[in-house]
Amino acid sequence: MIPEHVAGAGVSIRKVDPASPEARWCVAQYFAELAVRFEHGFDPSTSIPVDDAELRPPHGVFLMVEIDGRPVGCGSIKPLAHGIGYLKRMWVDQSVRGQGVGRRLLAALEAASRELGLTTLCLETNRALTGAIALYRSAGYVEVPPFNDEPYAHHWFEKELT
Repeated sequence: MIPEHVAGAGVSIRKVDPASPEARWCVAQYFAELAVRFEHGFDPSTSIPVDDAELRPPHGVFLMVEIDGRPVGCGSIKPLAHGIGYLKRMWVDQSVRGQGVGRRLLAALEAASRELGLTTLCLETNRALTGAIALYRSAGYVEVPPFNDEPYAHHWFEKELT
């Protein structure tokens, strides 16, 4: 449950097309933040790519968080293998961090994964994203050995969806 001051602020999470202007804006904000926070910057062209088609039902999903109609976050699930989803590009604007928005988005991504028939979610993240690491751990994600060669990753996580 998110705090009352956010819950009353018109928070909504909805599925959007990953090629929509608001989805592109959210991803651009996410990439810009990574470029500042990562030790050696961030170049999306060297990261593991995500194709828009992988983020559309029936394969995957792209969710956007809005508060009073203003985009403040996003996240997506793409298929990785049978029953396994890959959580990508989860971002929450700094202006609403610490208010439960990220936790609510993560729960929505997990629910959408179940709707897609996925039983496991996996993800990787950079050591600079300490808040994200803490969120994943507190939500039941466990650290696993590397399952890909993402150049910006230091931690790999997995969660069985029940």
